[in-house]
This record gives sequence, structure tokens and C-alpha cells, in this order.
Amino acid sequence: LVIVFGSVVAAVLPLAIGVFAIIGTLAILQILSGLTEVSIFALNLTTALGLGLAIDYALFVVSRYREELAAGFDPGDAVVRTVQTAGRTVIFSAATVAASLSAMLVFDLAFLRSFGYAGIAVVAMAAVGAVVVLPAMLAALGTRIDRWRLRKTRVVVDGEGVWHRIATGVMRRPVSVATVAIALLLFLGAPFLGVQLGTSDDRILGEGSYAREVGDVLRAEFGASESAPISIVSEATIGPDSLGDYAAELSTLTGVARVDALTGTYVGGQQVSPPTPLHQQFSGDGTYLSVVLGIDPISAEAEDLVADVRAVDAPVEMQVGGQSADFVDTKASLFSSLPWALAIIASITFVLLFLMFGSVVMPIKAIALNILSLSATFGALVWIFQDGNLSEFLGFTSTGSIDLTMPILIFVIAFGLSMDYEVFLLSRIKEEYDKTGDNIGSVAIGLERTGRIVTAAAVLIAVVFIAFATSEVLTIKMFGIGMTLAVLVDAFIVRATLVPAFMRLAGSVNWWAPAWMTTIYERFGISDHVELDDP
Repeated sequence: LVIVFGSVVAAVLPLAIGVFAIIGTLAILQILSGLTEVSIFALNLTTALGLGLAIDYALFVVSRYREELAAGFDPGDAVVRTVQTAGRTVIFSAATVAASLSAMLVFDLAFLRSFGYAGIAVVAMAAVGAVVVLPAMLAALGTRIDRWRLRKTRVVVDGEGVWHRIATGVMRRPVSVATVAIALLLFLGAPFLGVQLGTSDDRILGEGSYAREVGDVLRAEFGASESAPISIVSEATIGPDSLGDYAAELSTLTGVARVDALTGTYVGGQQVSPPTPLHQQFSGDGTYLSVVLGIDPISAEAEDLVADVRAVDAPVEMQVGGQSADFVDTKASLFSSLPWALAIIASITFVLLFLMFGSVVMPIKAIALNILSLSATFGALVWIFQDGNLSEFLGFTSTGSIDLTMPILIFVIAFGLSMDYEVFLLSRIKEEYDKTGDNIGSVAIGLERTGRIVTAAAVLIAVVFIAFATSEVLTIKMFGIGMTLAVLVDAFIVRATLVPAFMRLAGSVNWWAPAWMTTIYERFGISDHVELDDP
């Protein structure tokens, strides 16, 4: 922040807003924990997202405030103009991020829902800090915001900045640049085509963990399936003959190593051991059988086996559980809710961006580019964590799969952050376009004014997320690296190349909407552009 602003005082403000957002969100989570289940890992999200978004929003607001001061406005007017422009952008940006995070509330898993609660709360607190608390601090500081300046503020004339040259360079060869960028993203995303979804076990812990050491011994000496059987239970009691026949039939299923029950042990349809004192663990009220697998408990074969076990005609109604069944049920629950979550994200994002820009092209473009960007992130995660590349460097053990909740979590959060940067960039482009009507010039000026801010924000939030890569817990490490890749790819590839290339190719179509939608926008739209007087 000191490098970005060149001033110690200006650099402290985003951190102060970050602390405000985190403390406020923790207070909200404390209240929510008394009403619903909140995952302990939601605290990690609160810290990372709270600090990252607060810095993100504050960076945008402070930069605009300093820009207004440099234009000759007194501090009071500069604050008003900043809130009218950057403040509105922050509110819309926060709304798009919150809309994306709200999609996690449709899932039945308390783990994901708690991330949704925490995420929405921290976005709200970061926005409040940026548009309420921060303007008050700016008004109090006035021109002292540049106090303890470490370097002189370099004044860049419009049309001479680095980002202006990047934008004009891209727009001179939009097809070539877009082709190369898209090819790169598709190449990075290709490994995701071979993704294997799984669930976490003790291997997500560091090798020094006691639980991990026990798990390693069990896998080495007894096989992975010995500690992860399929459990079959019923409140009803089954007679010995019926129980034996049922256990014998279960033991014939493909992938079953043996079946243990009160009546003995069964393999291949035959009883191989009579009841022993060890089998008394299956006694009690009701019925209990243990199906030991001869295959990986988290695999496609295990999923088929769970279906086969449930299809066997049982003497009474039986409930099937265990790690394999839990994975099958969790996967089914997530996949049934996923279309609704995606629909919520896409529809709310489309509506918000339309109300802000009055275009149907911009929302569709934004959603498409975000999906393309995130595909590259997911491909990299598969290559690193599923395939085990960089495992020694990063200090983890590959399980050959990706935890099935992680792509959903990363997609929802990263999609929101990508829209965050999209709103920042498009709002400035639209502001210039409304003034001049020049598509190429407005894109160049918009990227010039926001490119440094967006990339700085991406680097800063990446620093926050990359700290998670030092965690001994694999899922936290995966989340940190995934989010770091997502924000950097979005800022340096999508925003810097694909957005200006697309807008150059689309021309005036960028701001097109059907007549009936234009009527809706004129009535209900909330434009980010405000007519402001010159100093």
C-alpha cells in the first residue's frame, strides 16, 4: 500500500477499513452462531475476504479522492464527488459480490451455508466502511492524506500512462490478442476435464499430526478400506437366519471384501467365520452390519457399490452410511442444488450490471469471461493438487482427487471478486463514454484510470490469500492458492487484455439493449455516472 500510494497516511486508511470490516463481521457471526451452525473455517474467510475487500474498496475510494484533490477541488467537495462516483461503484460492486456469495445459501451443507453468511456479512461491512467510515476519515484528514509522503506523486497526462498504452496496443490487434489470451486460459483449464471429485480424510492434515500418523499406519498395514466400511443399520431386529442370508448376499457384491454381522463374517456369499466375541460389537437394540470394501472408499467403484448395497432386498428397512455413502449423498445434494446456485449468480449479476450500465452485452460478456478465467484456475488446481505436481514444494500429500466442496467455494467467491474488478473498470469506461461517445478512447482512458488500481488491489488481495498456502490443512492451502490464482489471472489476463479486445470488437454494440429493456433502464436504472461541475 505504501508503494501504491507513496504516502504512509494514505496507506494506513485501507488497513483501518479492513480492521473495521473484520471486527464488524466477527460480531455478526457471533450473533449468527446462536441461531445456526457456523463453520470454524468461516473465520478464515472472514479474515481474508474482509481484509481483501476492504483494501480493494478503500483503494478505489482513496485513489478517486486524491484524483479529485489533484483536479483542484477542496477536500469537502472532493469527498462529495468521490462518494458520488467511486462510492456508487463500491455499492454496486459489493452488491454483485454479495449476490454471488448468496448462492451458497441454497446448498444443504451447513459448511457452505456458513461461508455464505460470513461472506455476505463481510462484504456488507467492507462496503459500509468504504462509503461511510472512510469518507469521514478523508474529510477529517483533508490534504493531510499525503502526509509522510515517501515519493512525489507522478502526474500522468491522459493518453500517456502505461495502462493507456496497453489498452491501445491491445485494441490495435484485438483478434490476435484475444486469440492468444483465450488459448492460454483454455490450455490452463484443460486439466479440469479430468477432475476427480472426492472428500477429505486425515491426509488433509500435516504429516506431523497424530491423526495423520494413525491414518498412514492403517492404510499401510490394513488397507484404506478397513477403516472406512459401509455401515448398515436399522432400528428393527432381524432374526439370525434372515440376517445371515442378507449378509451373505451383500458379500457377493463387486467391491466387497467381507461383511461382518452378529451372526459372523461372510465372504463371497459364504460364512467364513462363526460368531465370536469380536462380533458382539454388532449386538444391541436393532441391527448393525459392517461392509468392508476391497476398493478405494472414495471412488467411482465405491459409488456404484453404495447403489448396489441400497438395491439389495433387505428383510427390513435399512439405512446405509459410512464414508462412501456420505460421499455419495453429499455429492448428490450438491449437484442437485448447483443449477439453482448458478442460476442465482447469473441472474442477479445480469440484473445488477444491466441496471448499472443499461446494456445486455456487458453482463453477458462479464459472465462469459469470468467463467473462462475460472476454468484456468480450476485446471491449475487439478494439476497441482489432484495430480500431485508441486506437492513437495507446497508440502502436501495428494489424494488423487479434489474435495467436492472446494470448486464450488472458490467459484462463488472468485466470481464475486471478478465482478468486483469488472464493475470498477466498466464504471470508469462508461463515465468516459457518456462524456465523449468515443468507444476506443473511453476504453483506453478507463483502463488507464483503473488499471493500476485493479492490479494493485489484485496483488494485495493475493498476498492475503497466499498466506493460506502456508496452512498445514490441505483444504485451506488449496483455497488460498486457488483464490490467489483466480484474482491474478482475472486482473492481469482478463481485465488487461480480453476486456479491451472485446470492447474494441463490439464497438457501439457494447452499450446495446432492446428497446423494451432500455425503457426499463431509463425508469429503474441507477447509472454510476453523475454530472459534476468542474472546479
